[in-house]
Amino acid sequence: MSRLSNRTIASVEPQSKDYFLWDDDLPGFGLRVFASGKRSYLVQYRAGGRTRRYTIGLHGIWTPETARKRAQVLLGEIARGENPAEQRMLNIKAITVKELCQRYVKDAENGLIQGKKRRPKKASTLVTDKSRIDRHIIPLLGTRRVKDVTSAEVTRFLRDVASGKTKLDVKTKRRGRAIVRGGIGTATRAVGLLGGIFTYAVQLGIIDRNPVHGVRKFADQKKSRRLTEGEYRLLGEVIRKAAEKEQYQTAVNMIRAIACTGGRRGEIVTLKWADIDAENSCIRLSDSKEGASTRPIGLPVLDFLDRLRPDAPGIHVFPGTQTGKPLIGFPKYWKEILKDTALSGITPHVLRHSFASIANDLGFTEVTIAALLGHSRGTITSRYIHTVDTALIMAADTVAGYIQGLLDGVEFKRHSYAFDRASRQAALGRLFNQPKKEQANEEKQSIA
Repeated sequence: MSRLSNRTIASVEPQSKDYFLWDDDLPGFGLRVFASGKRSYLVQYRAGGRTRRYTIGLHGIWTPETARKRAQVLLGEIARGENPAEQRMLNIKAITVKELCQRYVKDAENGLIQGKKRRPKKASTLVTDKSRIDRHIIPLLGTRRVKDVTSAEVTRFLRDVASGKTKLDVKTKRRGRAIVRGGIGTATRAVGLLGGIFTYAVQLGIIDRNPVHGVRKFADQKKSRRLTEGEYRLLGEVIRKAAEKEQYQTAVNMIRAIACTGGRRGEIVTLKWADIDAENSCIRLSDSKEGASTRPIGLPVLDFLDRLRPDAPGIHVFPGTQTGKPLIGFPKYWKEILKDTALSGITPHVLRHSFASIANDLGFTEVTIAALLGHSRGTITSRYIHTVDTALIMAADTVAGYIQGLLDGVEFKRHSYAFDRASRQAALGRLFNQPKKEQANEEKQSIA
């Protein structure tokens, strides 16, 4: 056989077995004639001590000349040490984004994926991750091979989620409903998760580079909503009115607890009597967003909790309708209580943010506020600290007392903590039970 051409290929006939015709002008380039009559172009070469064949395509779709040009490219790659047949096999077996996500979730459930502070991801975090994977990542990228995903595709994914391309409103369970709206915040968090999943793929050797790196996300839309003092007084009126109905009494207590401690909604919902250390004026959470956490609580909160504690206390401070369960329906009650009021648009997190803002108004530092809220940057969250210092208890007393006063309708004239010498001297006198006049008399007697 000389050079493969349309004439020579048209003259070949199928036989009982497949056979090959080789091109004399381009060694390694040939035609495979199948017993069925089908014909295809290929390149044959040796790699790793074995003979390999790479199929270019069927005659008819490929002409002898176009197949020859492709063969020249392939043979050049082979001469540089590449193995196109093996690479094609790897591409065929390459996992998709959907398969990668499934592997990621399985490892996360087994505690093999590290989250915040290198701890295994929490069950609640995994629920959110699965939702973002099922509602956004898989619908838009699930069929793509992981190795083929580019930064441009990630940017397109970000924009699609932000524009609402994945929005959904479907019935899930008997009384459940899944409402997916998308938006800028959702898109940013979904890309953050996608970046973590691709980092996982890099660690497994599936890809060499994370395509999310370098993608410009939307600016973080930090929520700055806080209650004014007038809104605090309005909230006090609303919850006092709601407390007149027995069905809302526990939810009202929870609202007051969130307002006066700055706790997260979930922390207050699941708060147990065993978590409260009244002697040291703090609550000790074995698990929170930041892990184990010790939080100072003010005297107004302790007095409030003392009034709630029943003669035979159950497990939870704010029990639900089922024995041994907390009031998990709090979000529903929250909406019902604030419905048709000027505060209907706020969330429980606004109370946490407002607590921090009031503390700042009263002159406390960022570090102190972080400790009151249980932020990781606050030294109170260190696993080595088991007691709360006096300064933090004083801060908790001050902020909780101020907020409780606002909820009770008080209008304060002073809006910052007193730093004048007379006020500080009076405070010291009360602390050590020695009035200023007695101190002065003692000084005069000592001089005499």
